[in-house]
Parts: sequence; structure tokens; C-alpha cells
Amino acid sequence: MDGVIVVDKPAGWTSHDVVNRMRRLANTRKVGHLGTLDPFATGVLPVVIGKATRLQQFYVRNNKTYEGLIRFGYATDSYDRDGKPISDQREYTADIVTLEPLLDAFRGTFDQTPPPVSAKKIGGKKAYEFARENIAVELKPVTVTISELDLLSVEGSAARIRMSCSAGTYVRSVAHELGQAAGCGAHLEELRRTQSGDFCIDKARTLEDLGALQAEGRLLEALIPAADLLPQFGTEIVDDLTAGRIRQGREFRVSPFRVREGAQYVKAVSPEGELIAIGQAKLPNVYHPFLVF
Repeated sequence: MDGVIVVDKPAGWTSHDVVNRMRRLANTRKVGHLGTLDPFATGVLPVVIGKATRLQQFYVRNNKTYEGLIRFGYATDSYDRDGKPISDQREYTADIVTLEPLLDAFRGTFDQTPPPVSAKKIGGKKAYEFARENIAVELKPVTVTISELDLLSVEGSAARIRMSCSAGTYVRSVAHELGQAAGCGAHLEELRRTQSGDFCIDKARTLEDLGALQAEGRLLEALIPAADLLPQFGTEIVDDLTAGRIRQGREFRVSPFRVREGAQYVKAVSPEGELIAIGQAKLPNVYHPFLVF
């Protein structure tokens, strides 16, 4: 199995828990994921399997889309429902007229400070490890872009939002800072990722569904083959002779009609649909094997 299975991660599972489960289902140790989800969060977790794990480097900057529920009234130390309250609880009734102008500060490109309970590293150590030891550390702001931030609904002390953003953006930080702007504190109560790069929630499978497919010997039905990944890269169909040369590290030519002129990368694929290599541009229409499978 070489490709991606899009998992609908359940609440309470870490991303690593899902990877371990998929290792058992796919019967291979070569399993990874394309972007961590917090344990309380649900939704799209693309899991790479087999040789496709070598393609992870092309997904590190994937944009993401989330739907979240922000609860106003008090803040927590982790900026989500799993954290300890760090402010007195206050009565707050959310309304669109008040919240909509406050959201403007989080639209576009700006510097965002990660939550203290996060996987951001400081001197090689993750921030949440310092937090567990009650050691205060200073996290440097990171430049992020939120291209879409919509207020979907408000009810009582909660507001539901949809957010499309660059990699490395924390919805928890948006919730925390929005609470500060509202003057009452807030935290993220629910989070669901609906899209990660090219992978959408409508293609995601629950672990229960995947377990049932595996039991019936049909797990391949859930797999997006390696050759179908990275659709932004052009595809060059190569014959056996060319595939052999590519595997020897030799450069190969591509059709100017199949591959966009100036494209940095191209996929070399066999007529049977097997991914042979990722080529990197050296000369016009000439590519050097960058990754060989």
C-alpha cells in the first residue's frame, strides 16, 4: 500500500494514536501523517502509507480549513476546553453585532503567538513539556495568514466560526485573543478540520469504517494511490526503458504538452499507474530524479 488514507480522527485520540492504529490495519511500520490535530479535535487527518511517506516534505505548508466553537466567559491555560481556567468566569451573551468587528483583527496576514501548551519547540524542547513542569517560557510570534474567517452562528455564550488559514496557525490562539478583545476571556470548545490541502472531509473514513474494510480485505478501496497525490505536479507517463534509466538516476525528458512550462517538479508514472519518481527541473523539459520509488 503506497498512498494516502484520509482519516476522520475521533476526539480523544492523538494523531500518533491514529498512526499506530493505521500501522496495524495496513500491516506496515511505514505510516505517518500530514499535520497534527489536537487530541480534542476531530476531522481530516491524511495518513501516508508505504513509499508515499517520502512525499511528506511536499505537504508541510498545506493550508487548512476548520470549524470551531468558541466559548466565551473564561480563558484556560491551553486556550481550549482541556485546560485549567485562568480567569474568573463571567456571564457573556454572544451577538453578531459585537463579535463581527472584532474578527477583523484576525483576517489577513499577521503575527500570532502560539499557545503555551503546543508542540512549538524552544531549544529543542516542546512548549507543552515546559508547561507540564510549570516553567514559563516566551514563545516567539509566527507570521500566519487567515484567508477566510466567517462567523457561522451565535448562541448564548458560544460562537461558531469557519476559518481557512496557512500552516502553523492556531485556532486556539484566535479563540483566546478574541476573548481578550471581548473583555471576558474565551477558549476553544470544539474543533473540526474539514480540509487539509487537497484532502477534504467528504473523502475521510472513520477508524471503524477502515477496520471493517480491512477485515473484508478491502482496505485498498480507501487508498488514494501515490501517483494521484500532488495533483499540482504535472504527470509524465514513462515506458519501462525510461523508468529503468530514472531508477539509475538519469535525467528524463517530458512532453511540453503534458507538463506546464517552468514547472519545478513533475511526476514520472508508469502506464499501469505506478509512481516511478518525482523529477526536479534541470533544463527546459528535462528533469532530474529528485525522489525515486
